[in-house]
Amino acid sequence: MSTPRLDVQTCLWFDGRIDEAADFYVSLIPDSRILARTAYAAGGGPPDGPDMTGQALTVDLLLGGVPYTLLNGGPAFPLSEAVSIVLTVQTQEEVDHLWEALIADGGAESQCGWCRDRFGLSWQVVPERLNELLRGPHAQAVMREMMTQVKLDIARLEAAAES
Repeated sequence: MSTPRLDVQTCLWFDGRIDEAADFYVSLIPDSRILARTAYAAGGGPPDGPDMTGQALTVDLLLGGVPYTLLNGGPAFPLSEAVSIVLTVQTQEEVDHLWEALIADGGAESQCGWCRDRFGLSWQVVPERLNELLRGPHAQAVMREMMTQVKLDIARLEAAAES
């Protein structure tokens, strides 16, 4: 007996601008592309919302090879830090580049490597080195240092591990 195929992906609920968000994300993250776009049919839109005929309903995409669907569902369920996408990188230059791109044009810094982009989606920009240090003998010192940072700084994390 064969097992039925099951696809798993994350759906992220937005209040507009999903085409712009999708285009930005695939331009920023390697191994990413738009797979499909759908639009609201005539008379369509969120329940009790405006007519959104012809506007984007969904965008299916791959980010770093991982499937996501962006849903233009209206204001009923706003994005929050309860859901974030983690970008694990190798160098401080990658941390800096992604961080600056994500907070540009209305995004916001948070703490401990978290930020929010201009569309309201939360991200964690994490150097792989942090994960290694948190498995090491000075994990507590590294964790204390990480908790003082906004954008993560690999050199400061390594210094904490050496103290």
